[in-house]
Amino acid sequence: MRQRPTNSPRLPELIQGGMGVGVSSWRLARAVAMAGQRLGANVLGVVSGTGLPVILVDRLQAGDKDVARALNAFDPEAASEIMDQYAVRDPSKARGRRKLPPKPEVLVNGSKATKSKMTKLAVASAFVEVWLAKEGHSGPIGINVLEKVQLMHLPVLLGAMMAGVDYVLVGAGIPHQVPAVLASFARNEPASYRMDVEGGSEKVTLKLDPREFVPAGKCLKRPKFLLIASHHALAMRLAATVEVDGFVMEGPSAGGHNAPARGKTLADDGQPIYGERDRPDLEKLAEIGKPFWLAGSYGSPGRLAEAKCLGATGVQVGSAFALCNESALREDIKRELRQRIATDSLDVKTSATASPSGFPFQVVQLEGSLSELSVYENRQRICNIGHLTQAYQKDESEGGGVGFRCPAEAVDAYVKKGGNAADAEAKVCLCNGLGSAAGYGQSTRTGEEPFIVTLGKDTGFYKQLEVQADGSYSAEDVVRAIMSPVREPAAS
Repeated sequence: MRQRPTNSPRLPELIQGGMGVGVSSWRLARAVAMAGQRLGANVLGVVSGTGLPVILVDRLQAGDKDVARALNAFDPEAASEIMDQYAVRDPSKARGRRKLPPKPEVLVNGSKATKSKMTKLAVASAFVEVWLAKEGHSGPIGINVLEKVQLMHLPVLLGAMMAGVDYVLVGAGIPHQVPAVLASFARNEPASYRMDVEGGSEKVTLKLDPREFVPAGKCLKRPKFLLIASHHALAMRLAATVEVDGFVMEGPSAGGHNAPARGKTLADDGQPIYGERDRPDLEKLAEIGKPFWLAGSYGSPGRLAEAKCLGATGVQVGSAFALCNESALREDIKRELRQRIATDSLDVKTSATASPSGFPFQVVQLEGSLSELSVYENRQRICNIGHLTQAYQKDESEGGGVGFRCPAEAVDAYVKKGGNAADAEAKVCLCNGLGSAAGYGQSTRTGEEPFIVTLGKDTGFYKQLEVQADGSYSAEDVVRAIMSPVREPAAS
């Protein structure tokens, strides 16, 4: 493949994946960015933008002083309002279930006061995450959001920009509206987002005026927008119509959500089968003239060098960072995963049915998690967080308007809202399951919500690291290993 022109040295060669609900927390992104500075490497730390209001509220109820400090940096008046509602005076004496913020659907169906409170909470939550990630260094920080979670786009992107986010990475859909939102906010102008409504002839338009939050006279910086895609066709389509600054091309072995396979045949164990038609044409991608990064099994110096030879600016790596010390994944889960990797006993399967989003999803097979049939069947299905719900057009018997349903909620409730019971089969509440894996498990009447873990299928990165006696390692260890020179094989 012909080499692309030399890229700006300011572009990162290594992007840390923005994983899960809270796994890629501000602590991880900050540690990655600071490691890049110490090692003289071009590295991008990334926070996950999924479920941030839920995480903020949970941290406040746990007495997190860093969050309280960042809230005051956002807006002392808003901080006081949010803390009055959610903070606990003495977390050690707190009893019962913790409060949850309203579901995002109130931004459509709630009262004016409820919409205002939820918008403020969402803007503040994104500001807090990015502000803390950027504190104490000058390295770049990005935020990763899912196109599927459309209700949260406007407030989360605004909050992130108010904190000075450098990159916005969007996957799990076709985020063709995001560039216009970023541009509008950078001009301090109202932005809009047309939300998909299943069965509706018209889309619902969400709006947000940044002047409600941005101090007068302050201008926001437009962050670079990177599309996360699996195929060159989507990259070419967006590049021809909107302002895209680059692409992260993610293969089917990457953790989390993956693009559907173009073939419909499943393997005997139910996993999608990916083939040649699913591979991006990097020659065509390079012709767009934008930088791109490769993701999915690229967590080693050899794979970074290979990516560059293919014309890429660098790579995105998730799993290696997910298991490092600074990751917010629960410590007991990290220990077990590292031990299983060391003994070659880790099993990761691509589920074609687990995610309510409809996208394939990588699931680690762990006893006690939702990957275990008995755990899944004994869990009472609920939808108390609601970030992956689908908007739909209510029929006249429901009073019309826009409703929200999720195939992972109670089946009867889903069907009552017009959903097909077959679509709900084997669906997992990722809002709760992923949150529980990061220590944000919600207590319900039937006990704490069980967890689910996602990871990439390639765990070869672990053998490249200098781990401690207990198998642990730091974010800096990952950066150092991937950015180190490729070792030449020993002469025979």
